[in-house]
Amino acid sequence: MEDQGRIVVVTGGSKGIGRSVALKFAEEKAKIIIVHYDPDEQASREAIDLLERCDCNPESHKVDVSSKQEVDDLFKDIISRHGRVDVLVNNAGIAKDGLLLRMSESDWDTVLNVNLKSVFNCTKAVLKSMIKQRKGAIVSIASVAGQIGNAGQANYAASKAGIMGFTKTIAREVASRGITVNAVAPGFINTEMTAALPDKAIEYYLQQIPLGRLGSTEDVAEAVYWLCSSSAGYITGQIIHVNGGMFM
Repeated sequence: MEDQGRIVVVTGGSKGIGRSVALKFAEEKAKIIIVHYDPDEQASREAIDLLERCDCNPESHKVDVSSKQEVDDLFKDIISRHGRVDVLVNNAGIAKDGLLLRMSESDWDTVLNVNLKSVFNCTKAVLKSMIKQRKGAIVSIASVAGQIGNAGQANYAASKAGIMGFTKTIAREVASRGITVNAVAPGFINTEMTAALPDKAIEYYLQQIPLGRLGSTEDVAEAVYWLCSSSAGYITGQIIHVNGGMFM
């Protein structure tokens, strides 16, 4: 258990992996700030209700994390009110799948902006504060697709591979300031996105997973939380694969 009172920001925190990450940090009574861009507030309200039961006084902000101005304004507000950010989890992400020959420029740009540019925006916005306090942990959510590729996901795989390279580079830049920068690369996780797939597709993916089951959002959250704990204080610039053996 970490010291109580950490300030934790989770993008894409209203549902799925992001919500599980927020709930994991709530166990230590951290101050949880979730960021989302849902068309309505239902998912974020549900997440806030769950977090409030953990007595962590959560906040929710609707922000387009692909917009540098919106992100800068968000973190300026957070730091002015709370004084710092101890943990940043870059989880926001979308998919707009399709074979490359059928993929529109818009679908390419949108996925790269939401999945990769957001990591640049949020990391840069929080870094000065972390450098000043000479402490902090940043974890970004990549994907096994960024490591091995996946047909029909050129934009998604490229964005996640970009996160991996970004993570290693920033880890080198800020390690001397006591800041760790890592990524978690989930495999096939049971979320709303995967639940929409046909049964045959799920069966195919299960055949590729030695552990023989889909991962849970809690599986990913555990890895994220550990990377932000003192137990992982000597780990930086790493990509932790949570995929049941799908990639080794």
